Amino acid sequence: MNEEFEMICFQIISNSGAAKSNYVEAIQKAKEKDYAAAKELMEGAEEFFVGAHKVHADLIQKEAQGQKTEFSLLFMHAEDQMASCEMAKLFAEELISLYQKIDV
Repeated sequence: MNEEFEMICFQIISNSGAAKSNYVEAIQKAKEKDYAAAKELMEGAEEFFVGAHKVHADLIQKEAQGQKTEFSLLFMHAEDQMASCEMAKLFAEELISLYQKIDV
């Protein structure tokens, strides 16, 4: 595995991890009825999430152009982190919405 590919994997992992942390913190803020802070955290999380997707999409484009992506446990972990991040996003959106409905 070359260094460039490792860095790409770590970019996906770090962006996904930062996004997930923001999503969890946004849920906690909504639970505390601090919906403005929850919204800010969700927006920040989205920036990280988009960053992970952008790096991943670049890999897909390269493979579509004939540059094969090597498979490794690190890459599998990166994709797993991105997928779990997407689930965290969906759950955060739903939970925040529920907290707002309950609070009315």
